[in-house]
This record gives sequence, C-alpha cells and structure tokens, in this order.
Amino acid sequence: MLDHYGWKWWKKQEPDLDQVKLELVDIWHFALSELMRAEQLDGDVAVTLSEVSPISESDPAAFRVAIEELALATLRSRSFDIEPFLEAMRTLPMTYTELYGLYIGKNILNQFRQSNGYQEGTYRKLWQGREDNEHLVELLAELEVDAVKLPDQLYQALTERYAQSQ
Repeated sequence: MLDHYGWKWWKKQEPDLDQVKLELVDIWHFALSELMRAEQLDGDVAVTLSEVSPISESDPAAFRVAIEELALATLRSRSFDIEPFLEAMRTLPMTYTELYGLYIGKNILNQFRQSNGYQEGTYRKLWQGREDNEHLVELLAELEVDAVKLPDQLYQALTERYAQSQ
C-alpha cells in the first residue's frame, strides 16, 4: 500500500488509487476470514459498510493516519476492528459498492492465479510489463455487466489477456 500511495516526501510520486483500493480489498479478504473465524460476521457488518460516507476527494494525511490506526488496532487486539477500516475507506475515499466490486474482482483474479500455476510457482504475475492487478482494474472498468455475470466474464477476459502476453 505504501508503494502505491506514494508517501515518500523526498520523491515525486503520484498515488495509484486503484491499486491502493485493491490493497484495502486484500485487507478486507483477511478481515472477513477473521470475522468468520471469530463468529462475528453478521448482517450488521454489511449495514455498517453501506453507511460509510466517503469524503469527496482523497486526503493523504487522514488516510495515512487511518491505515496506521487500522494496523495498531489489529496488533493490539490480535483481531479485526471494523471502525479503523471504515475510516480508511472514508478517507481514501472508497464506497461500499467499490469495495464489493473490487472484492469480487480480486477473488476471481485469485482463482485465476490458482488455475494457472500460482501454487506451483509457474504463474507469471507480470503481463506485458504490468502486474496482473493493473490488468484486473482495467478489465473491471471495461466490463459493464451485472454482478451475476461478472465472475464468468471477468475470468474469461483474464484468460484472454493472459494468453496474449505469452
């Protein structure tokens, strides 16, 4: 997340908010696992997420503090605390709809990686000089389908793009 956000004060950097959002989705994947393990996942989580009111544009200082608070809360409790996560979403800004769409997309990419040799070490994460996460963001922007059709169409689009890079 640090690399994609560009917090190095000594270097000119442009944040890649799409990739930062995917990093937050990765955190959400682990958070869901923890909530399920601790039997704390219920309908209140979805309601809480849907009530996030993102700010109008990214606030780098507030987002950095929110991410640090999320890490600190996790270290202190050895569990997942949703409040700092919600603050990170709010200050990025990221909506519940974005979180959901990127969660589905990242899940499909993870399935694609497994089907193409990730566990065996033969999967290539770089395609045409760019990481697969970058291709994922592009494909999600291109595919205008409903949530039911998205997994199959995204998997097919990943397959086609991956084949072109060989």
